Amino acid sequence: MNMKIKLIALLSFVLLVLAACQTEDSGNMEGMNMEGDKKEPAGLQTTKFETLSGNEFNIVAKEATHQLNNEVSIDAWTFNGSVPGSQLRVNVGEKVKINLTNELPDPVTIHWHGITVPNNMDGIPGVTQNAVQPGESFTYEFIPEDPGTYMYHTHQDGVNQLDKGLYGSFIVEPKEKSYDRDYSLMLDEWMSNPEEGMDMSEGNEGMDMSEDDEDMEGMDMSNGNDEEKADENDGMMMDDMSAYDIFTINGKSGESVDPLIVKEGEKVRIRLANIGYMTHKLHLHGHKFKVVAIDGQELNEPQEIENELLSIAPGERYDIEFVADNPGEWLLECHGNMEGTDGMKAKIQYEGATESTDKSNQDEELPTFTYTNYGAPQDGGFSLDQSYDVEYTMNLNTEMLDNELAYTINGKTFPNTESINVKEGDLVKVNLVNNSKLDDHPMHLHGVFFQILSKNGKPLEGSPIYKDTVNLEPGDEYVIAFKADNPGNWLFHCHDLHHASAGMVTEVKYDGFMPDFTPDPEANNKPE
Repeated sequence: MNMKIKLIALLSFVLLVLAACQTEDSGNMEGMNMEGDKKEPAGLQTTKFETLSGNEFNIVAKEATHQLNNEVSIDAWTFNGSVPGSQLRVNVGEKVKINLTNELPDPVTIHWHGITVPNNMDGIPGVTQNAVQPGESFTYEFIPEDPGTYMYHTHQDGVNQLDKGLYGSFIVEPKEKSYDRDYSLMLDEWMSNPEEGMDMSEGNEGMDMSEDDEDMEGMDMSNGNDEEKADENDGMMMDDMSAYDIFTINGKSGESVDPLIVKEGEKVRIRLANIGYMTHKLHLHGHKFKVVAIDGQELNEPQEIENELLSIAPGERYDIEFVADNPGEWLLECHGNMEGTDGMKAKIQYEGATESTDKSNQDEELPTFTYTNYGAPQDGGFSLDQSYDVEYTMNLNTEMLDNELAYTINGKTFPNTESINVKEGDLVKVNLVNNSKLDDHPMHLHGVFFQILSKNGKPLEGSPIYKDTVNLEPGDEYVIAFKADNPGNWLFHCHDLHHASAGMVTEVKYDGFMPDFTPDPEANNKPE
């Protein structure tokens, strides 16, 4: 097949999958091997996640049947028998202890996404610990020092194990609360017929499609000529985005999603956390609201906005607050028109409200919120023109390596990527550039928060923005900065774990740091 014919076929495929819950990259399907099918819900016993508080927790990784909606149930891997797993709520500054017991047939770990833990508690198999084997246990201990919205999830073979349900929310309570009621919503995607999807965990030959690309010009994934590219692409399996056809909030979809009950006059905080592989755009009906925190970090003097979409990429968290001043029944819903989009919505019900007259408008085009000029300026600690001890440019790309589609950092794939080497106390500036033509890359740094200084050459103008995950759309360039004040070996990777498993991972390594464990070659450690 010549290249022209292949490009025509490729463009036809793009047109079939462009309509999505987001205009950004929606993730690949490598490793999506959930064992699920359509079953009758009658008599099915499933466990709703429970909220645990205190200082010590027991987490059991085990198999369970989980019902996504009125028609589809799946055989899930869970933390404490539910999807999401038990929500952990702890007080800021207090030491916590979490005992993980593995009752699954494969090794697991727990990574505390966004929490600045000691390196040996970060849960990365082969990097900070050995994976916890079936029948064995491991205890995590740390002090959460930053209040906010976080997540916990497996980091062992994550591209597969997260898809099976091994995740939960982790809330660090502030010393004083600014709200009366508090809801945590985890966003995810599933396949009702995974046997019809593609398991690409071996070859990593995925390709994302984006609405922003109107043609395929400039799609260079090889250093060879067109004939060589055509030959290489013959074996490429394309992402079937339609396979993700069930979108969930807290593990439920459609009418199975629990309503959010509010009382008139209350200040309500909603914590939105994206554990999936697609970017989702959420719209709050009927109320003005403030974006009060991003990735767990509070913003300075956020102002009220209305009828704007919150674009939440994989790994990101957005906290919003609103005053319940419009009695009735309203929607918080995803925008887009993929098959699963309609299921990602939750009702906001006022106590005593009658039947809702609010209607979905998920196809309506609304402006998208941006944090680059939101809130009030304040000294964030870093600036573009100050002196830095370490400067590093990270070029992200999608290209052909050894006849397979790879996700690269500076032309290399993990573990051959060049690490960012620092000394404790160093000030570090990283220039992130997305050279991929079609792929978003939500880049997640472990062990420290970074400040975003500029986007596409323009300095941020509003509140200082501290994050642990930043999403780069094709062509985006961000400059970030952080202080190297948490010694260890820390992953810096794309949180579309399909991209990470295909190479888009590097590490921040502290000079002189020595891990306190010995990698076990029999542990089957798979850090992504």
